[in-house]
Amino acid sequence: MSQLVDIRACADHIATLQRTDGTIPWIEAGVWDAWNHGEAAMGLAIAGREAETVRALTALMDRQETDGGWTGDLGASVPLDDANRRLVPGTPKTARDTNFTGYVAVTVLRSLLALKALDTLPRYWPMIEAAMEFVLAHQTAHGDIVWRARGDEQTLTEIDSLRAGNASLYKALECACLMGRRLGKPVGAWLEARRRIGAALRENDARFDRKGTDRRGFAMDWYYPALAGVLPTDIGRARLYARWTEFVEPGLGCRCVSHEPWVTAAETAELAMACQAVGKREQARELIANLAPLIAHDGGYWMGWQFEESIIWPRERPSWTSGALIMAADAIEGLSRGSDLLVANHLPEYPAPKAAAKLPAFLYA
Repeated sequence: MSQLVDIRACADHIATLQRTDGTIPWIEAGVWDAWNHGEAAMGLAIAGREAETVRALTALMDRQETDGGWTGDLGASVPLDDANRRLVPGTPKTARDTNFTGYVAVTVLRSLLALKALDTLPRYWPMIEAAMEFVLAHQTAHGDIVWRARGDEQTLTEIDSLRAGNASLYKALECACLMGRRLGKPVGAWLEARRRIGAALRENDARFDRKGTDRRGFAMDWYYPALAGVLPTDIGRARLYARWTEFVEPGLGCRCVSHEPWVTAAETAELAMACQAVGKREQARELIANLAPLIAHDGGYWMGWQFEESIIWPRERPSWTSGALIMAADAIEGLSRGSDLLVANHLPEYPAPKAAAKLPAFLYA
């Protein structure tokens, strides 16, 4: 039982959105991608909803494309209605996002750990293996991975790489390697790809602004390297402190973008996990507690709060927002097996190579 989040209510909301084919869209009206589907699936798993979780994992297998990727809707392309309150999905733009593809490794491992079902891992391994090969096919000579699949006759140099996406892929490759080691599979190439991503994020930050778009005002670009374990704990903590006042609105939560008067529940939940990852548990708890005004009376959390106008905006309760809140509560309170998977680096590159040989006990429990 969580003291921070009503996990049952959040899971119930996710379950109401799940379709008969197992997919979990953002909202009733639609919008689907593999990353946010995975976020919701992990929330269901932590809540103990085994049947719904298995259906969600099966849906990922069913929708995977021949080269290992997934085509997903671009939520940022979805317009709002005339009242500027609700999303109107229609026919959103789509993309084959590398981070969204890689996240399947996180989804599968976190879900199976929570359900105590690691014995079923072989069923999902071919999907994971294909997804990782898709991801690695988009890694540049500098170590970063471009954000989407290239088009016909397009080179990797023509596509941007994102900090948050690469940090998330760093964690995804960690999860893939942990599962591979449990199954006795060779993962050396994946470990090397992960090392190169980490080096790019720590030592070559310019790679992530090379198309002239400065994304440092996005909260995810700020906290994800700390959350994903790319940085040693003390450096990750310093990274969060350095820009805390730019992103955190006291008593409300984390802004999605530093210059916009809008705090979002999902970014706040992820920032809370980043705080947990760098040893700031009380700050993590406070961030989640500050989201109480966004709790919806009929389940889940509203997407965000526009604090200059003092309104819920937009008036949507995404499945992935509920998933993120469940995952944050689990990481902070240790509610299920593997609760530290997303807030601890289980294959550290530092301080010594010996540390990488010690694998977490939950892989064999």
